[in-house]
Amino acid sequence: MKNEISRRLSLLRQWMESQGVGAVIVPTSDPHQSEYTAAHWKAREYISGFNGSAGTAVVTRNGAALWTDSRYFIAAAQQLEGTDFVLMKEKMEGTPTPAQWLDKQLEGHENRRVAIDGMVCSKAMADQLAKELKERGGMELVATGDPFDTIWPQRPPIPQEPVRRQPLELAGEAASLKLERIRKELRALNADGMLMATLDDIAWTLNLRGGDVHCNPVFVSYLLVDNNRATLYINKEKLSADICDYLGKEGIDVDDYENVAAGIAGFSGENILMDPDQTAQKLYDFAKVNVVETASPVPMMKAVKNDCEIRAFHEAMARDGVAMTKFLIWLEKSMAEGERLTELTVSHKLEQLRAEQCGFRGLSFDTIAAYQEHGAIVHYEPDEESDIPLKAEGLLLLDSGAQYDEGTTDITRTIPLGPLTDEQRRIYTLVLKGHLRLQNLHFPDGACGTQLDAIARQPLWEHGLNYLHGTGHGVGACLNVHEGPHQIRMEYRPAPLHAGMTVTNEPGIYLENRFGVRIENTLIVVDDRQTEFGRFLKFEPLTLCPIAVEPIVRSLMTDEEVHWLNRYHRRVFEVLSPRLSDDERTWLQQATRPLA
Repeated sequence: MKNEISRRLSLLRQWMESQGVGAVIVPTSDPHQSEYTAAHWKAREYISGFNGSAGTAVVTRNGAALWTDSRYFIAAAQQLEGTDFVLMKEKMEGTPTPAQWLDKQLEGHENRRVAIDGMVCSKAMADQLAKELKERGGMELVATGDPFDTIWPQRPPIPQEPVRRQPLELAGEAASLKLERIRKELRALNADGMLMATLDDIAWTLNLRGGDVHCNPVFVSYLLVDNNRATLYINKEKLSADICDYLGKEGIDVDDYENVAAGIAGFSGENILMDPDQTAQKLYDFAKVNVVETASPVPMMKAVKNDCEIRAFHEAMARDGVAMTKFLIWLEKSMAEGERLTELTVSHKLEQLRAEQCGFRGLSFDTIAAYQEHGAIVHYEPDEESDIPLKAEGLLLLDSGAQYDEGTTDITRTIPLGPLTDEQRRIYTLVLKGHLRLQNLHFPDGACGTQLDAIARQPLWEHGLNYLHGTGHGVGACLNVHEGPHQIRMEYRPAPLHAGMTVTNEPGIYLENRFGVRIENTLIVVDDRQTEFGRFLKFEPLTLCPIAVEPIVRSLMTDEEVHWLNRYHRRVFEVLSPRLSDDERTWLQQATRPLA
């Protein structure tokens, strides 16, 4: 792979020469600012060999570097080894920003022009980069075309998977009514319409789903909303006659994907909202009217689930809980019988059991099945080269999820496979304490995730432990497994939490070359009570699956924490047991037995 990456870098540098630029920045995103992109836009992975979901590659005539976050430090170091790329660990002391690194790389060079593809770089990112580069010795950011159209042979095409309807009984609100609500929000922002570029926002608004992005039921498109109509820009081959008829009845026109620039240029209103974080920098060039640069109202609307979506979520979680229970029974039996299991074996088995559930549409992300030292690699995914056998000892970290018609699931369990060390049991118990502290928190309506994040970390901080990833993220209703704008994390995220929002609860500790522990449930925010100090909220677990009690160090747990865990397990048994066979029910009864 080292020689192949060198060849690709050589071609990119030839392109840089032809464009008269001294450097190029290659982000992870696509024209829709997606976290997970279709293969056509995996340019950063193509040029660097690093396949994580977050990262930025920067290439000069003589150097190359890749920035990524703490989830991928270990994986990125392994994948970049032997290439020209230097790993830059984001937010770690001593790590330069891309602008700082470029300033050093281009020091003394006459050509201090830095290129970026204006269709995969958001307006906000472009503005910030331009500002930082200018402050660093007058470097200039240049928005160019896509270099990978030139240097990437047999580049995968833009996907053309068919679009399907999300039934109204699951969506809970007609697309025409959602558009009315969006227009009302736009009027409050003094906008006559908006360009919607984010794929899951479009899918949610139109009550449609697709298959253009691996594990994400979205379709490549834009949606231009004005006062009276909306236009979906999409490859029309994806749309059946039934879908076209449905869109027309909901007040939505259809045009070719490539015509979005003309649509922006011909917008009839006086003010158009374009979210700078969600819209490509190049698309701003086509606007002929005043652009309202502010956050789109759609992500917050989408984040608050309606009653139909919530009911559907509960059903999806029950089906997923059945699959997880069957898997845990199979794993325990297979290990006891001495079968040869590997990380890939368990990953494939779990997917098979999920596929047996009604409404299964696929995985919501690639399964993380990480045994022992692999558990310390936060986003490890086994492949044929890394796959290792399981032994009747230690911990298996299993982070997985599925897409059902009714909802999206995301769950992590750390599973003991046999004898554990005292250190493993202690870490497991402290992570569980953090999980329970957050799960059972009461908090005022409108509090943001940053204010709640420390609650999950407090039992870990007391022992000098910490993790660098976020504690929680929103989850879509048969949509993307990562959904904003709300998050629970140390970094400041001002988006408020309201009843109806889903969010994960996933503290963890990772000890390099030893093991990792993470325990994750998906939660929903519900009303708690009204006091003289206002409305209070709490979390209700959506995920239904036993949490292993064997590793728990009871002396580290408070009686209240034990009560919380027992209450959760009682709920798991009540919901799942009617869906199981007699033998499975007996197993689940033992797995959810009260902890003394």
